Amino acid sequence: MTDAEMKKVLVVQKILDGHLTNVEGAAVLGVTPRQVIRLKKKYVEGGAAEVAHQNRGRKPVHALEDNLKERVAQLYTTKYHGSNSCHFAELLEEHESLTLSSSSVRRILLEHGMKQAKQRRRSKAHQPRKRKPQAGMLWQIDATPYAWLEDRAPAFALHAAIDDATGTVVGAVFRKAECREGYSLVMQQGIATYGVPLGLYSDRHTIFRSPNEKLSLEQELAGETKPLSHFGKAMAELHIEHIKAVTPQAKGRVERLWVTLQDRLVIELRLLGVYSIEEANKALPQLIQKHNRQFAVKAAEAESAYVQRDPSVKLSHVFTIREHRQLGTGNTLSYRGKLYTLAKPTPFQFSAKTTVEVRETLEGHLILWHQGQALELKETENMQRVKDTKKASSAQPRKPAASHPWRAWNTKHSQNNIKTTTVQAP
Repeated sequence: MTDAEMKKVLVVQKILDGHLTNVEGAAVLGVTPRQVIRLKKKYVEGGAAEVAHQNRGRKPVHALEDNLKERVAQLYTTKYHGSNSCHFAELLEEHESLTLSSSSVRRILLEHGMKQAKQRRRSKAHQPRKRKPQAGMLWQIDATPYAWLEDRAPAFALHAAIDDATGTVVGAVFRKAECREGYSLVMQQGIATYGVPLGLYSDRHTIFRSPNEKLSLEQELAGETKPLSHFGKAMAELHIEHIKAVTPQAKGRVERLWVTLQDRLVIELRLLGVYSIEEANKALPQLIQKHNRQFAVKAAEAESAYVQRDPSVKLSHVFTIREHRQLGTGNTLSYRGKLYTLAKPTPFQFSAKTTVEVRETLEGHLILWHQGQALELKETENMQRVKDTKKASSAQPRKPAASHPWRAWNTKHSQNNIKTTTVQAP
C-alpha cells in the first residue's frame, strides 16, 4: 500500500475507535464526510485491502499494446530518426496512420532508452518585442547554411523571409551559399504572392548595405545621400523601409524559424527522397505551405498593411545589378569587356558621352534603364583597329643639287686647302 492509502486506514481506524468524528476525519484526509463513510464501509467489509485502489496490478484499459510500442520504437530508429517527439507523432499520423499523442510517443521512446536527439539549450533572456499588429508591416529576412540533406549532398544555404505579425513564411529558396540572388528571389516570391511590405528587417551583411554607408558630418551637412548596395537600391525603388539589425536577437522571429526548420525540414526532405539542391527547391514550396498551416497565426488586426504592386513594374527589372556607363558613338557602351548597343529603335535621343544606367537581371540579361523604361541591349562587334605590321623602309640619302650653296661652299673650301698645301711644299 502507498503512504496515502496507509493514512486512510489509520484515520478510518481512529474514527471507528471513537477518537475522531467523520467531519474531523474528512478534514484530515481532504475529502468529504460522505467519502469517509464509504471508506468506513469498505474497511469494515473487507479490511485494509479494500481501501487500496482496486485497479492496482491490472493493465489499464487504454494502455498501448506492446507490439505497437515496438513498432513505434523501430520506426523511430530506422525511418524517422532525429525527429523530436512532437514532430514524430505528426509523422506517424501522416505517413503510418498511427494517432498517438506526443507525450505517449515520448514515454515509448524513454522506455526503450531513447532520448530526444537534440537537447534544447536554455537561451539567454531578452526583452520580448510585440508582434506588429498588421500583416505586411514588417518582414524579417535572413539565410542559414546547414546540412539540409544530411550526408546525401554538401551543405547549402536556405534563404527565407517571415512576416512579423503572422509568422507566415512569405518566401524561401535554397542556394549554394548566402548571396544577393537568393535574397532577391525570396523578395520576389513574397511580393508576387502577398504584396509589397512596408518594412524589412535584416542583418548588416554587405549584401544589404554598402561599406561606404557611413557619412561624415561634413557630407551630411552638404546634403549627400548614403550610397546603397544593389539590394538596397531595389528596396528604395519599392519604397520599403530597410532596417539593419545590430544583434541577432533584434530579428528573433526569423532566428527562431531556423530552429524549427532545421529540426523538421531535414526529416521531411529525407522522407521525400531528395538528393540534390534542385530537387530540394522543387519540394520546398509544398513544405513551406505545410509549415504555414501549422505555425502561422492571425494578426491582431484584420486589416492588411500590404501595398499592391503596380502591374507595370517588373520585379526582374528591380532586383538587378546597377552600374553607370558612358555612351559612345552609335549608342554603344562597354560592359564587362563586351560592346553593346540598343536592340530596337527608341523614341529617346542620346548624345555621345551621355551617362546611362545599365541593369543586369538575375538571369544575366542586360537592359538600359531610362526614365522608368527598360531598353533592350544586344551585343555588337567591337571594331578593332588593324595594326600595320610592315616596317617603314629606311629613307634614301638625299643628294643636294649642283647649284646648291652647300656644293659651292664645299668646292671653295676644297680649293683653299689645295693652295695651302702647295705653298707649304718644299
